Amino acid sequence: MRIFKDISEIEKIRKPVVTIGTFDGVHLGHQKVIGGLVQEARHIDGESVVVTFFPHPRKVIQPDFDLSLIVSREEKMKMFERLGIDNLVCIDFTMEFADTSSEEFIRKYIVEPIAPVKVIIGYDHHFGKDRKGDIGFLKEMGAKYHFEVEKIEMQDLDQIAISSSKIREAIKTGDMRMASKLLGYHYSISGTVVRGNQIGRKIGFPTANIEPDNPDKIIPAYGVYAVLVEWQGRLYKGMSNIGIRPTLDLTILTIEAHIFDFDQDIYDEHITIYFLQHTRDEKKFHDLELLRRRLIIDQIKVKKILDEDGPESYQM
Repeated sequence: MRIFKDISEIEKIRKPVVTIGTFDGVHLGHQKVIGGLVQEARHIDGESVVVTFFPHPRKVIQPDFDLSLIVSREEKMKMFERLGIDNLVCIDFTMEFADTSSEEFIRKYIVEPIAPVKVIIGYDHHFGKDRKGDIGFLKEMGAKYHFEVEKIEMQDLDQIAISSSKIREAIKTGDMRMASKLLGYHYSISGTVVRGNQIGRKIGFPTANIEPDNPDKIIPAYGVYAVLVEWQGRLYKGMSNIGIRPTLDLTILTIEAHIFDFDQDIYDEHITIYFLQHTRDEKKFHDLELLRRRLIIDQIKVKKILDEDGPESYQM
């Protein structure tokens, strides 16, 4: 996949088939659009092109709005590549860019640098100043600048419309089953393993505490989770706790994972934690012995969940 970080960098693209969007989360609905894009490009012996924006437009237009990320910039780019995209155009979203009219956007950022033969967008896509560009407007531009337009209809899952806002809510409330269902993959947080207070090791449950790569990623609801942990390209089963560890009278948010049947020193190593299912809320225990006993019960429950799902359930 070729990545162009400025429209001035764009090189010749063969029969470009283009889609445009923020692709917040690259969820199943987005994957349907991208799948159609890749298929059409291959059908006409052309190249697929995704035009997207960094940072998320809402972070620029509404800087006071608390918008946590489903996927980081790096994760999103990796997903586009896995989905078979040939060319990725990254537009720096600024307040000046936000003032671009719909037609100016199409002319300056799509037609002149890319010269698409076809543009494919989702059913509810809007672009340009005040989001005035819609499917009808895009068809007018297609007629004017000589490209076809195709609309991908709404993607439903069990009669639930897929949206980034629904996914955010699912993650924040710990409904990881729903989040995975709508995303088409397991939500994850990546980070570097840092040293903690070693309490877990003392009670027989050593944990890898991580410093997240991106502080803007959504933090799932506090509690215990069945997880898969990726380290050096391999997946391991485990359980994770997110919270402030009230039994230890601490107040600092910690994301930690106990990896089953694992005895490696991975301090300063990079790992990714995939959250499959929330199993209980965080709880304050009277002492460490009661916490240890509860963790034994947690482990039995989590192993049962993971035996049912297995590492093969990981998709992206």
